Amino acid sequence: MVKPEIVSAKDWQRARDDLLTTEKEVTQALDALAARRRRLPMVKFGTYQFDTPMGPKTLAEMFDGRKQLAVYQFMDLGPDQFCPGCTKFTNNVADLEGLAESGVTWITVSDMPLVQIEAYKVRMGWSVPFVSSHGSSFSDDCGAGHGFILSIFLRDGDDVYRTYSTTNRGVDRLVFRHNILDLCPYGRQEDWEDSPPGWPQHPTYG
Repeated sequence: MVKPEIVSAKDWQRARDDLLTTEKEVTQALDALAARRRRLPMVKFGTYQFDTPMGPKTLAEMFDGRKQLAVYQFMDLGPDQFCPGCTKFTNNVADLEGLAESGVTWITVSDMPLVQIEAYKVRMGWSVPFVSSHGSSFSDDCGAGHGFILSIFLRDGDDVYRTYSTTNRGVDRLVFRHNILDLCPYGRQEDWEDSPPGWPQHPTYG
């Protein structure tokens, strides 16, 4: 089995301390990015209506009385087709009560018809709030198109503003599983990673 080099405890601590210096630099850089993110301007967003298990709701109603809203746009691949990446991400969504206590409501949205969403929720055992934007321009207006995106909104009365959005690796970094695997010696074992020769690797969706 290919594995990391075996060294003395002293040499391991020296290597670990060297990496820790870089990790702290990255943490400080992420803190600085978060500070910039909090200072981003915002843009007023339109009025949309979503199909929900409780009937039609507007974007403002999606906040559930809170001031902030996080929305994940789940890809629509057509009837009975479901994005493996969006599925993995949704499996990862947790502690929505804690998020709500901090004043943020979470909602997952898709252009899939509500009946398709509800069937998939049952199949996956999800309790995450999941509504349909089918027939609206919400996905396109968020910049997701036929893809996926995470958007953050702020509500002031009945007015809704978009404050932030991210996709691709910006969403990837929020996945608990990926963060833990990135700490492990073999990483995610995906073929795009920069790993030592001989490390186990496979295609991302293989």
